[in-house]
Amino acid sequence: MKYLALSMFFLLCFSNKLIAQQTIVRDMNITSLVNEVSANNQEALIKKLVSFQTRHTLSDTLSKTTGIGAARNWIKSEFEKYAAAGGNRLQVSFDTFIQPADGRRITTPVVLKNVVAILPGTDPSDKRMLMVSGHYDSRITDVMNSKDFAPGANDDASGVAAVMEMCRIMSKQKFNCTLIFVAMVGEEQGLYGATNLAKRAKEEGWNVHLLLNNDIIGNSYEMETDIKDNKSVRVFSEGVSALETPAQAAARQSAGTENDGKARQAARYIKEVAERYVDQLEVKLIYRRDRYLRGGDHTPFSQQGFAAVRITEMNEDFNRQHQDVRTENGFKYGDLPEYIDYNYLQKVTRMNLSVMANLGLSTQEPENVTILTGGLTNKTTLKWEEPKGKKPKGYYVLMRETTSPFWEKKIFVKENSTTLSYSKDNYYFGVQSVDEDGHESLVVTPKAGR
Repeated sequence: MKYLALSMFFLLCFSNKLIAQQTIVRDMNITSLVNEVSANNQEALIKKLVSFQTRHTLSDTLSKTTGIGAARNWIKSEFEKYAAAGGNRLQVSFDTFIQPADGRRITTPVVLKNVVAILPGTDPSDKRMLMVSGHYDSRITDVMNSKDFAPGANDDASGVAAVMEMCRIMSKQKFNCTLIFVAMVGEEQGLYGATNLAKRAKEEGWNVHLLLNNDIIGNSYEMETDIKDNKSVRVFSEGVSALETPAQAAARQSAGTENDGKARQAARYIKEVAERYVDQLEVKLIYRRDRYLRGGDHTPFSQQGFAAVRITEMNEDFNRQHQDVRTENGFKYGDLPEYIDYNYLQKVTRMNLSVMANLGLSTQEPENVTILTGGLTNKTTLKWEEPKGKKPKGYYVLMRETTSPFWEKKIFVKENSTTLSYSKDNYYFGVQSVDEDGHESLVVTPKAGR
């Protein structure tokens, strides 16, 4: 059986009772891909990355066994193996650039390389690009120490292992749109690899529809407050784009949609799809671009106007992060492979894969989604146009109370408009397309119109 129908109930707070039942389709092909993610494979990948001793951005580039040069060459060689296994549709390359000295963490100009694997989509009319990333550079206490052992098992070999395992599995499959797998460089020195790639994407007109940045995703036990949590993962998303124009700001303020930007809508999508496919995992939506006063490789993409989120374990262990490997008072510090929870990492990777697959197989979003505002009424009328490319089976109109972080109701509509007996003053609405197999597009926030 290819598809499994699941009854999913939405509790609508505005009625204080259960009033809607929504049938959601689980694609058994996606389930099969999700189940293929191997904790053992990821453990081997992390241990191999740690074996390079240091992956500091300014470390050795000539050795075949140690330093960042050896690490990036190995990652590229693994991507190339995946390409061969998948019929050579996967396009593997270095994204190479010269990073000038910054007077801070880059002392002299240096050649840096992101490792990129691109799986082209099968629909020529579908220009969407879905990207997943982790950073392969590492550091210890002194961010300028490029010589000493810097294992970086969780920060961020865990994210790179997720990207590589997804690439291994997904490069054998076909998706409507293009998938991009990236091991970023220079994160610890200043997000330099991501900044270069985000600028390149903008300049070359890439339609980066969503970036899933995985950074520190392999730890489930935090010692400081003695918390063990292998069921929760955080998704950070910005509410308002850095490129918002004054006109867009005025429209947002009038409609009150500060929590409905592209990244935040994507985060809601991630939660719904991931929890559909991955058991014993709760996706926690964090309404911040990143952790308090901190940043990651998704930030440069957000600054270029792309929808980008950060995926991170629920509770970071700072005894393991950015620490010299040492033993003090009987306690061993350092970001070492033995402190990774590989079953937890497996779940977070499955989360990423399910979202990327479901979205990659979906039709594109409906266009020109509008709430009609021609007259005063307690009903809400929405209309939209058919998406480009493949035609959907229909559309979901989504709604939630203004205080709710999640969509509470999904209403299937075959036509390109609908009128609901709920006031636009009291609820938020969105529209997404859905294909014959139940794969949903991202949600579009409607604009006001007549």
